[in-house]
Amino acid sequence: MTISVRLNDKDTELIKAYAEINNISLSDLIRNAVIEKIEDEYDLECYEKAMKEYKENPKTYTMEEVKKELGL
Repeated sequence: MTISVRLNDKDTELIKAYAEINNISLSDLIRNAVIEKIEDEYDLECYEKAMKEYKENPKTYTMEEVKKELGL
């Protein structure tokens, strides 16, 4: 699939320079940046959900309790 992105000259030069310095293609740079952004937002969503659950029921477990529960 091909996706077009409109950039001003300043942004284009910055992105090209970054890709060149890091020895990666523009496609790889942009793909990795977008995937990382999605992963970061997903991680934050999971964190917020876990914190909400913890605040509603602040029960914690030791590592030994977890191992025992999982049969490790």
